[in-house]
Amino acid sequence: QVQLVESGGGLVQPGGSLRLACVASGFTFSNYRMTWNRQAPGKQSDLVANIFPDGTTYYADSVKGRFTISRDNSKRTVYLQMNNLKPEDTALYYCNGGPGGAWGRGTQVTVSS
Repeated sequence: QVQLVESGGGLVQPGGSLRLACVASGFTFSNYRMTWNRQAPGKQSDLVANIFPDGTTYYADSVKGRFTISRDNSKRTVYLQMNNLKPEDTALYYCNGGPGGAWGRGTQVTVSS
C-alpha cells in the first residue's frame, strides 16, 4: 500500500525556518519524482518544488532562493527546507509521488508574528 506521511510543520515567525519531511512506503521510492505542494485557505493548490530520481529539482518562482528540496533514498524521505519564511507561505503542505501519484495528508505551516 502506497503511503506518504508528512511532518515538520508548525508556527514560525516571519524570517524563520522550518524543515518538512515526507516519508514514503509501499513503492520503490528512488524511482519516482517527488513533489511538495501547498494549499492556502480559500486558494487552489500550488506546486512548490519537485525532485526527480536523478536529483534534478524545480521550484516555483515564489520560493526560489528560500526553499530547498532534497531526498534521501536510503530513508525513503523527501525534505523541504524552508528559510526566510513569509506570511504568504502559510498553507497546508503535502507531498505527492509514487505510482498513481499518491498524496499525503499534509502538515500545516503558519507564518505569523
